[in-house]
Amino acid sequence: MEGLDEPFCTNRNRKFPELMKLGKDLTLQGLIVGLLSMKKGEVARFVFMPDYAYGQRGCPPLIPQNATVMFTVELLDFLDTEESDAFFELTAEQQDTFPLQKVLRVADIEREFGNYLFRGRHFSLARDRYKNAISILGRNPSSDAEQCQINAAKLLVLLNLSITYLKLERPDKALAYGEKALEIDQRNAKALFRCGQACLCMTEYTKAWDFLTRAQRIQPFNHSINDELKKLAR
Repeated sequence: MEGLDEPFCTNRNRKFPELMKLGKDLTLQGLIVGLLSMKKGEVARFVFMPDYAYGQRGCPPLIPQNATVMFTVELLDFLDTEESDAFFELTAEQQDTFPLQKVLRVADIEREFGNYLFRGRHFSLARDRYKNAISILGRNPSSDAEQCQINAAKLLVLLNLSITYLKLERPDKALAYGEKALEIDQRNAKALFRCGQACLCMTEYTKAWDFLTRAQRIQPFNHSINDELKKLAR
């Protein structure tokens, strides 16, 4: 803002910048319009007239009336969750009428959102998004082909839940979700590995050895699996 040496608003110094939702956490009209015009990784500078900023009233005490303000914005990443947000506003009966491909798309959006939160080390929030995905994948399939599609989507989310609970220091939950993944694919090396890690954390060494050696037979040159076996041997 003109005449002000220090920024009146910033999250630049945060290790993990706050995740903000357009129209809810970000309500400044100019910022909404500006952000929708940007690409991932882009840096832009916007100058907003009062009508697109804080209006005639301003935002005392920092922003006076009828102030023209400037924002420098770096768009680190974004997720388009409009489709999933609309889906979760429906009743359960309405959700059940949606075609499978729509449900799979919503589940994938929730999983991607969980992955984004996981990368930012927001593990509890990531867990909640993954659980959203699992909840809508519980519908009854109308054919074997639909069941295969649901299982493929579920498997990814269950594996994500398993590692998330390891990060949350809940190896019992990590094991439970790893075993659910194995119910879908008993030769999934990643699921066996997660179960082995969970058992190792719980000092259930015999079970850990069983899971990890089964994973190693499937992927004998996987460094992560072999490192866990070395750790177990010590």
